[in-house]
Amino acid sequence: MLLIKVGGGKTINWEGICKDISLLISKEKIILVHGASYWRDKIAEKLSIPVKAVVSPSGVSSVYTDEKLMEVFLMTYAGLVNKKFVAMLQAKGVNAVGLSGVDGRLWIAKPKKDILIKEDGRVKLLTGNLTGRVEKVNTELLNLLIERNYLPVICSPAISSEGEILNTDNDLAVAVMAESLKIKKIVILFESPGLLENPEDEKSLIRQINKEKIEDYFQFAKGRMRKKLMGVKRAIEVGVEIIYMGDGRLENPVFSALEGKGTVIR
Repeated sequence: MLLIKVGGGKTINWEGICKDISLLISKEKIILVHGASYWRDKIAEKLSIPVKAVVSPSGVSSVYTDEKLMEVFLMTYAGLVNKKFVAMLQAKGVNAVGLSGVDGRLWIAKPKKDILIKEDGRVKLLTGNLTGRVEKVNTELLNLLIERNYLPVICSPAISSEGEILNTDNDLAVAVMAESLKIKKIVILFESPGLLENPEDEKSLIRQINKEKIEDYFQFAKGRMRKKLMGVKRAIEVGVEIIYMGDGRLENPVFSALEGKGTVIR
């Protein structure tokens, strides 16, 4: 089984990803997880709802999610982008089913409403944050769909055991899914050739990483990339054997990643 995680950036080649999946789906089972950050920010701006980026003391970037932003989150992730992605796949003959982590309690998360952030050189406590970390996956639902030849197309948000909708980190959710479903291979696509030694220089691509030495590469991961690498580290810890980090902007993003044209971690 192959798990593909697609970032939510503006220049991601969704059409190319869907084409690749349509060619791969006859050879192996696939689960797709996607983001929608570009559309979230765009819709939030139109509605005059601020999107506040915060940084943890360890340098991890995330978005503060209050009730108003959660409404935008649901509109863009579970609505607009998820259904567009599903329709693209259906147009190519792939029987895709769109789900958020809320549906069928697919992703059950533990709430983390109070977080520490670094702002103006000081560490502060931020409260009322509608976020959580995925701890459990409804594998019964996923296996039911996969066994009947459906392709699950999954996005945030998640749901708490009490039924509260929570923003969550897709990268760590993917690792939890990999552990629960015993997935050994993951493709991660985003707006970069892979992990770069210098984030400002796309020619500084790191092509191969020994998974036993993943900690050594956190020095190159800044902002959102740091969160991606944290997800990679967790996936390795739970038994994933190979991870392909590739450029989602290419003509054939999935095949290019699988051919080793990005960063390969094994």
